[in-house]
Amino acid sequence: MTIVTDQPVLTPPAARRAFYLLMVTRWFPVGLVVGVMILLLTGRGLTIAQAATAMAVVGIVTFVLELPTSGLADALGRRPVYLASALVGVLAGLGYAVAQSFWAFVVAGVLTGVFRALDSGPLEAWFVDAIHETEPDADVDQPLARAGTIVGVAIGAGAVASGGIIWWHPVTSVFGHPLTAIDGAVWVFALLNVVHLAAAWVLVRERPRGEHSSRLAAVRAGTREVPAVIGGGLRLLRYSPVLLGLVLAETFWSVGMVTFESLMPLRLEEMLGSAQQAGALIGPAAAGAWGLFAAGAALAGVASKRIGVARAAALARGLNAVGAVVMGVVAGPVALVVAYLFTYSTHGMNGPPHAALLHRVATSANRTVVLSMNSMMAFLAFAVAAPLLGALADAVSIQHAMVVAGALSLLGVLGYVPARRAERAGRPAAVTGS
Repeated sequence: MTIVTDQPVLTPPAARRAFYLLMVTRWFPVGLVVGVMILLLTGRGLTIAQAATAMAVVGIVTFVLELPTSGLADALGRRPVYLASALVGVLAGLGYAVAQSFWAFVVAGVLTGVFRALDSGPLEAWFVDAIHETEPDADVDQPLARAGTIVGVAIGAGAVASGGIIWWHPVTSVFGHPLTAIDGAVWVFALLNVVHLAAAWVLVRERPRGEHSSRLAAVRAGTREVPAVIGGGLRLLRYSPVLLGLVLAETFWSVGMVTFESLMPLRLEEMLGSAQQAGALIGPAAAGAWGLFAAGAALAGVASKRIGVARAAALARGLNAVGAVVMGVVAGPVALVVAYLFTYSTHGMNGPPHAALLHRVATSANRTVVLSMNSMMAFLAFAVAAPLLGALADAVSIQHAMVVAGALSLLGVLGYVPARRAERAGRPAAVTGS
């Protein structure tokens, strides 16, 4: 017999506490490896091009699966999808911890791509649903903003911890196998993914969403609609030069990201002479970078009011590209870290105005498609650019690859020209063509 109750699964305060805690358990482990992952791969014998290719697999898999998995949380429920993502995250972490060859790292990259595709959206949707279950008209902007701050702090704290683990290097072997300093940080990352899975199992609660057969039917129906959704998204680009420009800006931004997310640790290793010294320094540098990222995001609000949203986005994109180029030409580790911190601050400054322009061009009928297209192009561009730039770094130098990526990123400024024209003319930019 089923007992029906009007009591909420979680009260709003309990839902907020659970949401914030899961932000910590999800993103703190990421901070442990965000700056040193490519050092792990090259330290285990991969060339820069091979390492970049193995890491690019993550973006390709996420790109392919993002739309097909987007309906799973609606059809099956937020909890099962989020638990599935956390379980795959555990497997991905273990995959990176034990991988010793190019193809083993590719498998770990595939698992990470599946994890990211499943992880994208269900927790936030669950939280909003939990709040609206008892407060249908509640404003969730503030708790979501706090969650964003928590993410930045968690990643920064994880980066500091990573630097400490690598510098301290307390465990030198596991089951008789030697363990490098960076290996230790990756193993802690893998173990903390298990903690996140346990936390998700305990904290995420929701009501069942109907019979199993009907949920599977909903999944099949949603899967059949994916080609039409993708086709509709591509048609939007034809109807909106503003949206096309924003997607191109996102594409070039992702190319520039290769400089400060993948090549910077390798350049630092080159300067310092060892992966352990580079990894120890990357931790506090990444923590500072995420703090400046948050400061840049706050500065974006001021800039948008003063010079307009489109100009603020273009300014941040240009400064970010210049920072990436400077990272490629500086000659010492201190200068490299300073340029890295500046680049990350402008990285944060670009996000809010770019997102605001995307919301301007979207309507309630196509908002999810517009945002997904922007995200997908970021993953795809990074996945394509990273191996090519890695090959350039192997063939010529890491510095040349960094300068090329930064210079290409500068082209993203042109993507904001249509948005600026629409803003100056005061005409609506939303696209409704189909």
